[in-house]
Amino acid sequence: MSKVLYIKANPKSDENSYTFQMSENFVEKYKEENPNDKVITLDLYEEEIEFLDGQKIADMFGGNDNVMKGYAESFAEVDKYIIAAPMWNLSIPAILKAYIDYVAYVGVTFKYTEEGPVGLLSDKKAVHITARGGSYSEGPAVDFEMGDRYLRTILGFMGITDVATVTVENTNVLEGEELEHAVNSSVAEAKELAKEF
Repeated sequence: MSKVLYIKANPKSDENSYTFQMSENFVEKYKEENPNDKVITLDLYEEEIEFLDGQKIADMFGGNDNVMKGYAESFAEVDKYIIAAPMWNLSIPAILKAYIDYVAYVGVTFKYTEEGPVGLLSDKKAVHITARGGSYSEGPAVDFEMGDRYLRTILGFMGITDVATVTVENTNVLEGEELEHAVNSSVAEAKELAKEF
C-alpha cells in the first residue's frame, strides 16, 4: 500500500479551476486503479502556513520549530505526490512556495555532505498538474515558464527525480468549444497518467 499526498494550491473551487478539474479526475482514476492506497488531501489554503521570517529561521536552525519540521516529516513519509498548482505570474502560487520552504528541511528531506547537498527522498515520485493562461511549452514564451521548472528542481534537490507534468495551456486565450476541447484533452491525459502513477 502506498501513501499519496494530494497538495492543492489554488483558492478557487474545484468547479472553477482548470487545474482542479484535471487533478480531481487524476485522483479519482488513481483511487479506482489503486483502491488500497491511502490518498491524503492537503489544501494549503486551509492550512496556517506563514512565510518565513527571522524568528522562524532562527527556530529552524536552533531545532525549536516543531511546526515546520512536522510538515517536513509528514511530507517525507509518503510515497507519491500529486501537486495541483496553476501558473501564476510565470511561477507557482506563493502559498506553495511557503509550504516548500517548510518541507525542504535539512536532515529530513535532504542533507549536506562534503560533496554538496543530497536528497533523502529518492524512492518517491510526483506529478505536477497545472493550468496556464498562455502558451509556455513552446514558442517565444517558453523561457518564461518557471513554475514547473522550479518544482522539478526543488523536488530533485530533495531526491525526487521521477516527476511528470500534466498541463492545459491558453486558458485565457481559447474560448468556447476550443477551450472545452483543450481542457477535456488534458483531463483525459491526466486520467491516463493516473493508471500508471
